[in-house]
Amino acid sequence: MKKILISLLFIMIIIVGCNDNNISSKPTLNNNEGDVIIKSMNVVINDEKYIIDLEDNVTVKELIKLLPIDLTMNELNGNEKYVYLDTKFTKETYSPKYINAGDVMLYGNNCLVIFYKSFNTSYEYTKIGHIDNLPDLGSDKINVRFEIEEELK
Repeated sequence: MKKILISLLFIMIIIVGCNDNNISSKPTLNNNEGDVIIKSMNVVINDEKYIIDLEDNVTVKELIKLLPIDLTMNELNGNEKYVYLDTKFTKETYSPKYINAGDVMLYGNNCLVIFYKSFNTSYEYTKIGHIDNLPDLGSDKINVRFEIEEELK
């Protein structure tokens, strides 16, 4: 009987521990006021606001520390806008094989890219996040503002 009670107690501890709803898979930024959960980032493209759903990686955390930031992004290949930043970021590269329209990536360690068309790729990127319903951004340079969308823990 004693073994059964101990086993049941152990199982309950495991179940309670696994169901902790306070665990966040989104990036956090520690500041003097406590932890801030960074779920998304606003991006304003030519006066139109979009939301980037962020990945949880060190690159995103480093990018967040630069915000807000205003950039002019150049056109490339009829499917992406890019800008080389002065900051070199930590990379967590992978080869996605396929880019989806709305993907926001880091190429190398300092080239921020917004893809507005989907296509196959053999290049490696670090995933920053994704923008749902991003329209075709055209063939011209674009003015972009990145800023934090945050929620306190």
